[in-house]
Amino acid sequence: MTIPFLDLRAQYQEIRSEVLPAIERVLASCAFANGPAVKQFEGTFAHYVGAKEVVCVNSGTSALHLSLLASGVGPGDEVIVPAMTFVATAWAVSYVGAKPVFVDVSEEDHTLDPVQVEAAVVSRTKAVIPVHLYGLPANLGALQQVCKRHGLALIEDAAQAHGARYQGRHVGTFGKLGCFSFYPGKNLGAYGEGGAIVTDDAALAERLRALRDHGQRTKYHHDEIGFNYRMDSIQGAVLDVKLRHLDAWTRGRQAVAARYAAELAGTDLVLPAVPPDREHVWHLFVVRHPQRDKIREALQAQGVQTGLHYPIPVPLLQAYAHLGHRAGEFPVSEEIAAQCLSLPMYAELSQMQQGQVVAALQHALREAV
Repeated sequence: MTIPFLDLRAQYQEIRSEVLPAIERVLASCAFANGPAVKQFEGTFAHYVGAKEVVCVNSGTSALHLSLLASGVGPGDEVIVPAMTFVATAWAVSYVGAKPVFVDVSEEDHTLDPVQVEAAVVSRTKAVIPVHLYGLPANLGALQQVCKRHGLALIEDAAQAHGARYQGRHVGTFGKLGCFSFYPGKNLGAYGEGGAIVTDDAALAERLRALRDHGQRTKYHHDEIGFNYRMDSIQGAVLDVKLRHLDAWTRGRQAVAARYAAELAGTDLVLPAVPPDREHVWHLFVVRHPQRDKIREALQAQGVQTGLHYPIPVPLLQAYAHLGHRAGEFPVSEEIAAQCLSLPMYAELSQMQQGQVVAALQHALREAV
């Protein structure tokens, strides 16, 4: 029996009786774009993360783009981003005409290394975007101090970290702005695309709402160049239903991660580490091994699907070849990229399936010797 890397069908069956009526209410209202369902979700998500304002948009990428734009970042500026992340983190910097300055991640937690961030700050630096990679909060305390010393905007990329906490406080609320993605495969995923920006600045939120809606605060009065980044109402309705289940799903993911960690301890895999001041929500459970490709093939042969997050550091992608980076500049990110393997991870993963994943991986490790 094949064990999928992610099983969204299982989640849908669990909430079908709640989510279908919510979608039907949107269809009956005919308020399809940025309607009342979106406004309601903005309120419930703001309460959940402990923020004053949430502005929903059509993707996590759009959230990052508007956050940089509203922070005054533009041509000639530089923004520090991790070398190990999904490319959208860097896309947003490029969209506003600024330069992404890539910094290696820490060996300990695979997130931005604050020491290297400080070393990368120059007069043109305007912002830092830490990524809470795989659902683990970055070292926000140290990064806040760097940003405060140099007068930089801290913009959190929390696309993979819904519900994660640093020192007991929700990620997304530490910086000037926090950006979330609701892509279907996320811990809190829509039934399509979606994103949100979190802030405590009411004036900034007002501008973001205008920017997402063609730059208008009042209909047909376009004060600046804007974008069509509105969230559609069906996604708002779906997310509002799913948010009620998020903490339970997180506990399910944490239980799966605990079993993986316990049963794979003592193998020659590099297992994920969680610093004591952070709560991991396990968007991904990523292990590392020098024989990654061989192990992945062996798992596939045993019916266990896996993922690679991410096989090429962003500065070494062809899209950023013009920046002139070379192999060897980002040793930690490059080692992670060459060795990373994401195991099946979702709250609905049964005890039997978990056991099969572990047994298949143990077998694959013996074969890789």
